[in-house]
Amino acid sequence: MNVRLIGVPMDLGADRRGVDMGPSAIRYAGLADDIEAAGHPCADRGDLPVPRPETHDGTGGEYGDSAKFLDETREVCTVLADEVADAVDDGRLPLVLGGDHSIAIGSMGGAARDRDLGVVWFDAHGDYNTPSTTPSGNVHGMSLAAALGVGEFADHDWARAGIDPENVVLVGIRDLDDAERDALAQSDLTVYTMSDIDHRGLPAIADEAVDVATGGTDGFHASLDMDFLDPDEAPGVGTPVRGGATYREAHAAMEEIAEHRDLLVSMELVEVNPILDELNRTAELGVELVASALGKRII
Repeated sequence: MNVRLIGVPMDLGADRRGVDMGPSAIRYAGLADDIEAAGHPCADRGDLPVPRPETHDGTGGEYGDSAKFLDETREVCTVLADEVADAVDDGRLPLVLGGDHSIAIGSMGGAARDRDLGVVWFDAHGDYNTPSTTPSGNVHGMSLAAALGVGEFADHDWARAGIDPENVVLVGIRDLDDAERDALAQSDLTVYTMSDIDHRGLPAIADEAVDVATGGTDGFHASLDMDFLDPDEAPGVGTPVRGGATYREAHAAMEEIAEHRDLLVSMELVEVNPILDELNRTAELGVELVASALGKRII
């Protein structure tokens, strides 16, 4: 497995600054070395250019404050989609480093180009809002809905990835807005909450999630938002929610990804915010989890 790192220092989709430094923090935590120690060559493409919020109004788009910086997000995700598609075409595994979770629109769009793609989405949140349902206007809470063409995003070709909702699985969910909860309940997505994990265990659920994501597809995309973990484990995130995955549960989930890594088309690690972190421990844990997902073993 040849890995290509793609940094996207994006903080336009969130309402707390600092997550744009995530790619640097993750690299500093030794990502490339850990990937190579797991037996995979690793090349770093560097960071994509991202507009600075100070130089853009952010409210001049089609939906105003209901989808802040949507035009700028489109610009970045369009470039990212091309980068991810090129990496896959070159026989490499694109590993996208965020940045906030809005970049998943580009990651999934590129990975799904010319192939049927499933998605396993590790997150505390559903990211299934649309401009008409969002309470915040932050696009990182709409990324999954955008990629699936939900609501207003049905008319946005740049966002829609052509992914079948029946092959999309959310894992670790514990914080949903009311309209978002209703939309997910009416959708064809598979959703595993933390209550499901409490009852069944994360290894079994992660294994089942990959089975759903790869049923009739050419492979899957793994999206790891660090707020999937409990904030006691990963404090450096912008939207922490108590009651998340433990250190060992998260590793067990990534080990299940590794069991199916021959079907892994792409992966992303997002929402690492060094400003809110403690001695870079969230970035360091993210690096550990990526290494586990790529097959790093105890023995």
